[in-house]
Amino acid sequence: MLNDVIFKANDIRGVILGADPEWDLDGARALGAAFVELTGAGEFVLGRDMRLMGEELSKAFAEGARIAGADVVDVGLTSTDQLWFASGHTHLPGVQFTASHNPSRYNGIKFCLADAKPVPADFMERLRDLAPTVDLTRPVTGTLRRLDTLADYAARLASLVPVSGERQLKVVVDAGNGMAGHTVDAVLGARNLDIVGLFLELDGTFPNHPANPLEPENLVDARRAVLEHGADLGLVFDGDADRCFIIDERGEVVDPSVITAMIATAELAREPGATIVINTITSQCVAEAVEGKGRLVRSRVGHTYVKALMAQEHGIFGGEHSAHYYFRDFWSADTGMLAALHVLEQVRAGGALSILASAHDGYFRSGELNSTVEDAARVQDDVERAFAGRGTSDRIDGLTVRDAEAGWWVNLRPSNTEPLLRLNVEAREEKTMAALRDEVLGIVRREIH
Repeated sequence: MLNDVIFKANDIRGVILGADPEWDLDGARALGAAFVELTGAGEFVLGRDMRLMGEELSKAFAEGARIAGADVVDVGLTSTDQLWFASGHTHLPGVQFTASHNPSRYNGIKFCLADAKPVPADFMERLRDLAPTVDLTRPVTGTLRRLDTLADYAARLASLVPVSGERQLKVVVDAGNGMAGHTVDAVLGARNLDIVGLFLELDGTFPNHPANPLEPENLVDARRAVLEHGADLGLVFDGDADRCFIIDERGEVVDPSVITAMIATAELAREPGATIVINTITSQCVAEAVEGKGRLVRSRVGHTYVKALMAQEHGIFGGEHSAHYYFRDFWSADTGMLAALHVLEQVRAGGALSILASAHDGYFRSGELNSTVEDAARVQDDVERAFAGRGTSDRIDGLTVRDAEAGWWVNLRPSNTEPLLRLNVEAREEKTMAALRDEVLGIVRREIH
């Protein structure tokens, strides 16, 4: 069974538990065969996170792939960025079973080509159409072998961000019962850190809080622990540990755009003139950090698009508002753990994180505001007409209207995963941000009612 709703813009995500599952083991088996036929992969690496049914689904996928004639390299339990590493390390395509930050009743799959390269933009549509047609009655001919990549993954990250001094840091790490609990000792254990661990046990039921750091309530435990333990900073990972939210020594969340600006500044100091990639709703503070030091290009929201643009533009580093961070020296793939290492070493060398971050902030943001509308294209057209003569507009990803001189921008874009329009607004002054936000929401609400 494969319900069409599981095929998202960048990956697969769907309900696998309860009365109305959206895909099952037979569907996973068909996807395995279809993946091989679609990519022509003779061999690939296969990983999974700690989610419920992850082992069963990945085994079914591997069986389908082996029926299609491919050899499977099973890397077992792995964070998503560890799977990207395995793909780059072996020069093989990769498949990761995960539903990232979704609730526990979900599971899903992320894909990459050899060397962690993104799949084409139409890959999910083609996979959806091919999977129901594959022949699974053939005998299994492909092989299966196992490979442990954790130590090599940790060594790669350590080589990219060496420890910068002798000062010991106290760090809160909240894994949310996700895959950071699998990687944190290997990566952080030898970096002169006093680690306060929260929810490091792997548990796909997420008994403590959802592994979704985009929601403020899921950051509360780490914020409290930073203050209680007098920590220098806190790291909060999502379920598959490819994203990391960062908390300063005051217990305040550092905006991911500010983290992007901090890392971009460090990378451009190492390689002046290099290209930085951001998405359409990353803060203007990143553009200001890059100005005069390097080149900035903007991508659509989503890891497939950012990774593709990183490769196309030879970007040294990329960042998204959702705390995805991409590194050229990590096969242009996203890794929350490598971003965390960059911030840890900046704090070790430079002092309080709040002070380091304040050098790159200074904007007011609406946060992401979601609305369900019947005709998303019409609403965007109405907003563009309302803003005619104010700033410049583009359709890189939804509608963006920007007035860099006045210091504000508005973005209204369809969700990649849900039937929603997402609004983001930023301005130098809070009253300007609020006025722009309310103006656009007024147009959207008029369409709803």
